Amino acid sequence: MGEYVIKLPDVGEGVAEAELVEWNVKVGDLVREDMVLAAVMTDKATVEIPSPVDGEIIWLGGEIGEVIPIGSPIIRLKIEGEGHAIAEAPTKAAKIDAPATVERPAEPAKPESQPATTTQDSKPSVAKASPVFSTSAPRSEGEKPLASPAVRQRARDAGVDLRQVSGTGPAGRITHEDLDTFFARGSQKPGVATLSPDNSVKEIKVVGLRRKIAEKMAIAKSRIPHITYVEEIDVTSLEELRAALNAKKRPDQAKLTILPFLMRAMVKAIADQPQVNALYDDEANIIHQYGGVHIGIAAQTPGGLVVPVVKHTEARTLWDCAAEVNLLADAAKAGTATREQLTGSTITITSLGSMGGIVTTPVINHPEVAIIGVNKIMFRPMWDGTNFIPRKMMNLSSSFDHRIIDGWNAAVFIQRIKALLETPAMIFVED
Repeated sequence: MGEYVIKLPDVGEGVAEAELVEWNVKVGDLVREDMVLAAVMTDKATVEIPSPVDGEIIWLGGEIGEVIPIGSPIIRLKIEGEGHAIAEAPTKAAKIDAPATVERPAEPAKPESQPATTTQDSKPSVAKASPVFSTSAPRSEGEKPLASPAVRQRARDAGVDLRQVSGTGPAGRITHEDLDTFFARGSQKPGVATLSPDNSVKEIKVVGLRRKIAEKMAIAKSRIPHITYVEEIDVTSLEELRAALNAKKRPDQAKLTILPFLMRAMVKAIADQPQVNALYDDEANIIHQYGGVHIGIAAQTPGGLVVPVVKHTEARTLWDCAAEVNLLADAAKAGTATREQLTGSTITITSLGSMGGIVTTPVINHPEVAIIGVNKIMFRPMWDGTNFIPRKMMNLSSSFDHRIIDGWNAAVFIQRIKALLETPAMIFVED
């Protein structure tokens, strides 16, 4: 028998450390080659670490939420043969689905497994059996089931208490297949017969993507003096144009939302106010003002907020902007967005869609100096000089770094966008 040591691999150019966000195994588990052992996160990308060999886990180095330097040993396996002193595991791109709630059982049951077998024609191999988990009774009140964030979300959506679901994965981990089996039995979340006080307190460790978001927001609010400027925009004509264009679009063209129009309006407004399309290095006191307009689109995912980036919007048509927004949004929600797609923005748009509210105070995406917040469209009675008439109105709630952008310049920038959106034909006129 030998020992195989896996160290944390290089998960990205220039990255010196990564946060451990998930263990898929525990000491004593038998694993096969290519089985995913753990997941780590750097910036806003999560990477899975598979096993390079068959073996038995004898040591795990690190707790969930711990930041580990690249090259540090993280897993030791007992294997057939002489083994290796140090080995670097390959990595796989994983979902941007870092768990917001980390729940670990106090003492999970050790899975039953088959012993290693040997034949005359082959080397010894490790066989891993599915853990046996009792289906006759639910877990105890204090026991917390293991499951991925996606499984937890699916259970919440269905109103299912995961303590009632049997897990067949490593260490009794609940899989999507376990949920399917549970649903097939017709099991439902037990109803509450009477009202009773709930004295439970859940400890939620802030790790992974949620911790990255928290750090980013703390930096932005502590280091950037925000000024927020709100302006209402009559988008009645814009909505009529959008509907007409969508009615005549080709099957291969993406459906137009209001975002591509706003993006093209921002490009024209930035040509007049280039200082808003910049990054501010407040430690070196240097403003990096960009010619290319790289617009970040804040997107909500099951794991939290990410900002995929539409690069060189100034060189894209309205339809091209729409297609790229759809592609990036789908990748972000599916967890397949690359590091390249999630970095490099020079200005950001944030929108809550139909829940956009009347006014918001968006937080600047540090180290940018401006963010454009889109609020929901509502019918409002507007005075035309003679009568009140119904118009489709939308507020833009936008924040600026007051160290770099004066209030006057912020107002000029938003007023330029307002003029373009209220007279949308001007968006297509070359200056």
